Amino acid sequence: MSEPVYVGIDVAKRTFEVATTGQAQTFSLGNDEAGHAQLCQLLAPLAPRLVLLEATGGYEQDLALALSAAGLRVSVINPRQARDFARCMGKLAKTDRIDAQALRGFAALLDAQGHEPRMLADEQQRALTALVVRRRQLVAMLVAERQRLALAHPKAKPSILRIMATIAEQLNDLDGQLKEHVLAHHADLAALLTSGVGPTTASTLLAQLPELGQLNRKQITSLVGLAPIDRDSGTLRGQRHIFGGRADVRRVLFVAALVGTRFNRVLKAFYARLLAAGKPKKVALVACMHKLLVILNAIARTKSPWRNELAQAV
Repeated sequence: MSEPVYVGIDVAKRTFEVATTGQAQTFSLGNDEAGHAQLCQLLAPLAPRLVLLEATGGYEQDLALALSAAGLRVSVINPRQARDFARCMGKLAKTDRIDAQALRGFAALLDAQGHEPRMLADEQQRALTALVVRRRQLVAMLVAERQRLALAHPKAKPSILRIMATIAEQLNDLDGQLKEHVLAHHADLAALLTSGVGPTTASTLLAQLPELGQLNRKQITSLVGLAPIDRDSGTLRGQRHIFGGRADVRRVLFVAALVGTRFNRVLKAFYARLLAAGKPKKVALVACMHKLLVILNAIARTKSPWRNELAQAV
């Protein structure tokens, strides 16, 4: 029986480094359409069990999609996971060759643990993600300008106000693009989600949580980083904390849950019950985020809009 093949790929802007099982040396190809096609041809006969890349600011996306389209099992992971694994293996230096080899070893370990690659974003989802991220950037810029305005000299205020007006105009235009894109490509699911949360939260979930409705409650909360993690050792029992996951999704769920504790009947009652039981406000709010995500996951899975009586039972 032949040894299973694993592939690790370290991706840069112009090139990528490839390490495969059974090969002591790595090789480099251009990070372009020709390089992607050449790698697919090289890997197809090897039938690798898993091809592992790390997220590198988007430079890996086209390569991952090309490999997936060629029928290869591809996974894109958080760079922190790859770096932590390399350190555990004693690889303290960092080069393209070392990183590719570390990813190859990590691929074998993940596969042995039953790792299932997450679904890769298609072009429409990538476009939606770009719009959502750009909106977040504009909001951050607007907040920064408002803070500057409060402390600015009168001579500087007209300039700040003009910038704020431009950003507000851009935000309005971007909101229109988001609405059009969602209606064109995600109308049904968006209508279900907005029965419980606002359009900004719904757009972020559509863009950055495509697994919504396809996983069970434990899997979806772990994926987002809302599942409490044990901190126990020996006789010590530490507090449970949330950690990792998708920070951008958690940010919008935080705002949605915060608003929900005031205006949503289900979340308001749940929050009050936790406070009455002596839970700190922050812990109670995180629990509301967890509950909201579980409800939205159930809505996406069952294709049923928000109903308070069902939400209470989740």
